[in-house]
Amino acid sequence: MNRINRRTAIRTVLVGGAALAAGSVETMAQTKRKDRTAAKKEPLKGNIRHSVSKWCFGDYPLDEFCVICKDLGIESIELLDPKDWPVVQRHGLTVAMAQGAGLGIDRGFNDPSLHDELVASYEKVIPMVADAGLKNLICFSGRRNGATDLQGWENCAKGLGRIMQTAEKYGVTVSMELLNSVGHKDYLCDHTVWGAELCRRVGSPNFKLLYDIYHMQIMEGNIIDNIRKYHEYISHFHTGGNPGRAEIDETQELYYPAIMRVLLEIGYKGFVGQEFVPKQPDKIASLEKCIRICDV
Repeated sequence: MNRINRRTAIRTVLVGGAALAAGSVETMAQTKRKDRTAAKKEPLKGNIRHSVSKWCFGDYPLDEFCVICKDLGIESIELLDPKDWPVVQRHGLTVAMAQGAGLGIDRGFNDPSLHDELVASYEKVIPMVADAGLKNLICFSGRRNGATDLQGWENCAKGLGRIMQTAEKYGVTVSMELLNSVGHKDYLCDHTVWGAELCRRVGSPNFKLLYDIYHMQIMEGNIIDNIRKYHEYISHFHTGGNPGRAEIDETQELYYPAIMRVLLEIGYKGFVGQEFVPKQPDKIASLEKCIRICDV
C-alpha cells in the first residue's frame, strides 16, 4: 500500500472540506426554497393578476428573479427597458408596464419645450412595445413648473395628442403615473381628478392612468371611492405600504384585501404591480407575503 505523507493528507482534508462547505451552502439554498414552496399550502386564487417591480429587488439577477417570480405564481415583472423584455418572456412571463421612452419623472409632457423630444422617443418605442406583444407603456407629466392646472392640462394634452395616433395604431396604452408631489417635489399629475380630466381632454382609449395606491394615499386618501369613480381611466395599479412604501401588511394604514376586492367588483382585468420596499432580510418571503395579501 502507498504511504500518504502529511502534506498530502492535509491537502486532501482541506479540499474535501471546501467541497463540503460549498455543497452545504447550495443545499441550504435548495432547502430554503423547498421550505418556502412547501409552505404554500393553497394555490393562488387567480382572481388578481400579479406583477412586481424589479427595482424593489435589485440584488437579484433578472434571470434568477424570473424563476423566483414564476415559482410564486407571479405573471409579470414590470418597469423594465426593452433590452430586458426578452429575458422575462423566455421564462413565460410578461411585462405588464413597460418603460424605455421619455425623459424621466421630472421632465414630462407638461413642458412644451420637451414635446418634440418626447414625441420622437414615444414614436420609436411604441412599435417596439407592440412587437414584443406588450400593452402598456409608462409616461409622466413632469414638474408643474408654475403652471396652473388648466395650463398643465393644455400642455400635456397637446403633447400626448401627437402620439395617440401611433398608440392607437399599435394597440399600446400610454399610461401616465399618478405620483405624490411630496416626495416627488412639484410633480404635476398628483391627484386622481386631475389625471381623469387629462384623460377626458386627450380623448383616446389609448391614454390612461397608472394608479399608484401608495402615492394617492399620501395625496388624497379615499382610495376605494376614487377607484370606483375613476376606474374607466385606469390601466394599471401599483401597491405600496404607507408610511414609507413598506410592506403592505398590518404595519401600515391601507387594508389591501378590501382594495383588491373593489378591483374585482369593477371588473378590472389588468395587473396589480407590487412596488413596495421589503423590510425583512428575506426579500422573497416579503414578496410572497404581499402577493398572498392581495390574492383575494
